[in-house]
Amino acid sequence: VQLQASGGGLVQAGGSLRLSCAASGFTLSRYIMAWFRQAPGKQRELVAVWGRGHSTKYADSVKGRFTTSRDDAKSTVYLQMNSLKPEDTAVYYCAADRSLIWGRVQISSEYDWWGQGTQVTVSS
Repeated sequence: VQLQASGGGLVQAGGSLRLSCAASGFTLSRYIMAWFRQAPGKQRELVAVWGRGHSTKYADSVKGRFTTSRDDAKSTVYLQMNSLKPEDTAVYYCAADRSLIWGRVQISSEYDWWGQGTQVTVSS
């Protein structure tokens, strides 16, 4: 299993970015997929999670601004981020796990597979 995240960059507040996470070695539909982020000096936090029949769950801080999607043909999942704010600045990671219990999806240590992270910087 491999995850390759990309798409980060520098954007002004109010702008948009789309992150991609290319997956290989497994079937997306069988896994819990998630996006986490970690800002300097802060713990890694869940941004969005979905999979195995569950609807996407978003962090309150990104609801209405961020949207997940996936392209099974490309084995890629996306995080569309709109109306970005300076507080969205962080390294963003995609993660996957096959056996994770839905009630524990917010716990980063529960995930077996991680992408390498992509930096998102939002200037004010």
